[in-house]
Amino acid sequence: MNKQILHVKLGCYSAGLSMAAASNLSPLLFLTFRELYDISYSLLGLLVLCNFCIQLAVDLILSFFSHKFNLALLIKSMPLFTIAGFLVFAGAPLLFPQNVYWGLLIGTMLFSAAAGLSEVLISPVIAALPAKDPDREMSKLHSVYAWGSVGVVLLVSLFLLFFDRAHWQILVLLFLTIPLVSLFLLGSAKLPAMETPEKVSGAVGLLKNRGLWLCFAVIFMGGSSELVMGQWSSGYLEQAMGLPKIWGDLFGVAVFSAAMGLGRTLYANYGKKIERVLFFGFCGAAVCYLLAAVSPWPILGLLACALTGFFVSMLWPGTLSYSSARFSAGGVFVYALLAAGGDLGASVGPQLVGVVTDLAIEQPALLRLAQTLQLSPDQLGMKLGMLTGMLFPLCGIFLTIPIIRKK
Repeated sequence: MNKQILHVKLGCYSAGLSMAAASNLSPLLFLTFRELYDISYSLLGLLVLCNFCIQLAVDLILSFFSHKFNLALLIKSMPLFTIAGFLVFAGAPLLFPQNVYWGLLIGTMLFSAAAGLSEVLISPVIAALPAKDPDREMSKLHSVYAWGSVGVVLLVSLFLLFFDRAHWQILVLLFLTIPLVSLFLLGSAKLPAMETPEKVSGAVGLLKNRGLWLCFAVIFMGGSSELVMGQWSSGYLEQAMGLPKIWGDLFGVAVFSAAMGLGRTLYANYGKKIERVLFFGFCGAAVCYLLAAVSPWPILGLLACALTGFFVSMLWPGTLSYSSARFSAGGVFVYALLAAGGDLGASVGPQLVGVVTDLAIEQPALLRLAQTLQLSPDQLGMKLGMLTGMLFPLCGIFLTIPIIRKK
């Protein structure tokens, strides 16, 4: 492999690892912040919402105005935003001693902007590099994020197990090494040229293509299918299945991410026919959601939650690969629009499951049903919420059928 190409790839992989750290670090430290600084759960949840909103805003801006930016400069500056965000995040108790939350929020805004840029820009960089099988290269890139998430969970868990929570800033500074490496690699790399619509009207013209909106819907369902289980499985295994918290954490986050990384790694080495992979991925995810929701055996529910990671592994990168090949003239616009669709699904899906769970707990008829089934109201509510999550892969199945037929 050409050394220059390898240099660019390693820079993109390190950016993916930075994105994994930025996306997973805050939620893993929520209880630490709650105990040390008495921050409410609603404000802690706002950090996640802020992360999503900023990434979505970046997606939308680059969807229509990518031609206005120096994309190479944006890519090279991504690590700087991450570094600044981690430094403010870690320094929050010193910078804002009267209100630590402001430092956490500002730091989150900074590294969320970097994550949004990475989400949109590193995929077209990889796609622009010469490769025998672009689909596999895209899968390899996204597998880095999944394995990075596993590493973040394990490192944070081990740190909090062996060290005092009060030293959490050291943990954040350890993660600072990732964007520093990314800054060196991307800063010195010669990036390939990427296609963008020449003006806003070019982007608007692409919006009239029904096939592009079909892909938008597919990645919306894929993002929902992935994030519902990714965010809810830990609590679901503990509350609804009665498993100890440590097993919920490991299988709800770490093993789920590992299974997702395995699926992307396997496709990167052996995969083909991405259209069929998308179809069977949605089918497998729907079955896993059903088993997790209705299984009376905790071990089967646990395995279903973990296996969901494998089946959803290619839904997001697979849709990107298919769309980039079909709408190659759209360039960065296509990646940005689809990233917005995936982020939207990643927000709507988990939120809908939470709303359904809360509503189910409040219904008298369902309370009587819970007594009949010898379940607590929370257990029944979470099972119904998980069944609601199954709707996303089910819709994905029907959306991918015309894609297979078109092929």
